[in-house]
Amino acid sequence: MLHHIRNKIYLVEVLPPKQDSEKLEKDLEKFSNKYTRVMESGYCACITDNAMGLLSFQGPEIIEELKLPVMPEQVMIHLNTFHRKDDLDNILESCKSKGIKYLLIITGDGSDRLPKLRPSDVDTTDVESVTSVELLKYINREYPDSFVLGVAFNPYEPEEHEFEKMERKIKAGATFIITQPLIEKNEVVDRLIKKYPEIPVVVEAWMSRKLYLLSEAVGYEIPENKEFDPISTLKMLHRLYPECGIYLSLLGFKTQYHLIKDTWT
Repeated sequence: MLHHIRNKIYLVEVLPPKQDSEKLEKDLEKFSNKYTRVMESGYCACITDNAMGLLSFQGPEIIEELKLPVMPEQVMIHLNTFHRKDDLDNILESCKSKGIKYLLIITGDGSDRLPKLRPSDVDTTDVESVTSVELLKYINREYPDSFVLGVAFNPYEPEEHEFEKMERKIKAGATFIITQPLIEKNEVVDRLIKKYPEIPVVVEAWMSRKLYLLSEAVGYEIPENKEFDPISTLKMLHRLYPECGIYLSLLGFKTQYHLIKDTWT
């Protein structure tokens, strides 16, 4: 991930189509266009995994179905714990065969429609529920030296609890960190960067004007602000965190994409 920071490579979130889409062909075309645009820009496409608990197609299967190119430094797959064991292994094997090496490992959002890994699926017996920690351990054990594994950090959770989890994630093999979305300077993120100076940190920039969606994403009430300008906020995050990478969530490909090339100076 230091490569992305040093070379000013944005991590751009790309949501795959939902499995119950009523306009699947159109959604697949949109995904293909966004993915291709990110590739051509030299950025990294970050493909989510059932975001907000909504059942969606997996990144590797869409890449294969649409015969999209994979540049190792330009693709990241999110992977959470809401999978059957055989599906998990299929995703990992597919990533490995396609040369996808960057994975963001998260516990994830669940729903009644999504199965969840059991402790026995990842060969552990000392926990009641599988989290990103157990999933990290499993991938590092079963697929050694195959992936570069990152994890999430939520500065809106109780600080002591979140740092304790981060310690376990790093011991389990995490090598980079992506924060939850920021719209201003965050003292907890400042402490994270200071505590782990050797680990690359990527701050997530919220690119939607809809702050109520941010509240839903982080589980923390973010006041609505009609003056909120995502591009100005992105520039501010660059000034505040020059040593960090930037992840762009909910980027507007029609209205914002052409503006971001001038924000990383």
